[in-house]
Amino acid sequence: MKILISPNAFKGTMEADIAAAIIGETLKDCDKDFNIELCPIADGGDGTCFLLGNALKLEQKELFALDAIGRPRLGYYFLDTVHAKAYLDISTVSGIKFLKSEEINPWIANSYGTGELIKDAVSNGARNIILGLGGSASIDLGIGILRALGFLFLDEKGRELSMFSDNLLSKIKYIQAPIIKRDLKFTILCDVDNKFFGEFGAIPVFGLQKGLKSDQHAAYLTYCENLIRIFGEKSSKKINDLHGFGAAGGVALGLAHFFDLTIEMGSKWFFEKVEIEKKVATADLVITGEGRYDSQSAGGKGSYELLQIAKKHQKKTILITSGEEGGKDGFDLVMSLPDLDFSKPDFRNTAELNLKQITIDLCKSIKAS
Repeated sequence: MKILISPNAFKGTMEADIAAAIIGETLKDCDKDFNIELCPIADGGDGTCFLLGNALKLEQKELFALDAIGRPRLGYYFLDTVHAKAYLDISTVSGIKFLKSEEINPWIANSYGTGELIKDAVSNGARNIILGLGGSASIDLGIGILRALGFLFLDEKGRELSMFSDNLLSKIKYIQAPIIKRDLKFTILCDVDNKFFGEFGAIPVFGLQKGLKSDQHAAYLTYCENLIRIFGEKSSKKINDLHGFGAAGGVALGLAHFFDLTIEMGSKWFFEKVEIEKKVATADLVITGEGRYDSQSAGGKGSYELLQIAKKHQKKTILITSGEEGGKDGFDLVMSLPDLDFSKPDFRNTAELNLKQITIDLCKSIKAS
């Protein structure tokens, strides 16, 4: 039996490649006759470009850059010199996962460190930046990235504002563009299709998780609206609020004023690059999974999109998750992981042990069928 193992990340506990390795090794230990193929998946969320870089066997470049609140952190990107492309995730250095709960602060956090990685990639010949937007810590409309690429943000007296200063967005009155314009294109990978403004925009939907209190929404929205007006005046562009602009605190909306930019829903774009449909077509069984499969998963998340491909090829598909809604969407079997106590320091180890145990149970089910 040929089994394709393609989990998404189990958010907060383990990356997709780790989960795939655990499932694959456990099944192989259970039955050495299983023909196992690993292809961990992503949907534009945290770690998408990490998986792409490895799947495409690209050169990994490392350098220190600043995290979302200005501390140095070892970052990386993947360089495709043949096609002048660089692949990186905003979460690599600007991710919320590196901040303690008391450090999460949207009034300070920004994407400058991601901009440093992009700047280095450009110096190494990249002209197309593929940027995964999942897991960011800021709502900065891309000003951090823009600053790293040479844009200056000025106060009402024309003085340069420093990154990571408190209430930065509220102080910006003018923008100074770099003299030398970069011939640079962005391909943005998203795992959500929210626009930036509106009832389901970045601030009302994602503000709380980025540390923005409900009584601060109106003020922050005003600063964002003012910044978009300044962007428009400087670039002489009117950019319509598109689906996906709400991801990662409006990074794509800000960049679109100054660079050629396209937005892609991450799962379908990722699947094309790794040729997942060919892998599904030649498999007898597909196993996927994610941390919690729920009503949002059908909005473009990796496990759901993989299920659609498996249905097309009439392949049995198994979901491993802590949610219980997968059966409603047509998975042949849903294996439910036990809930975790995230207050315990070893919860990640527990999560891996739980995944191993449920895979042992799954193996028995496969052999019995």
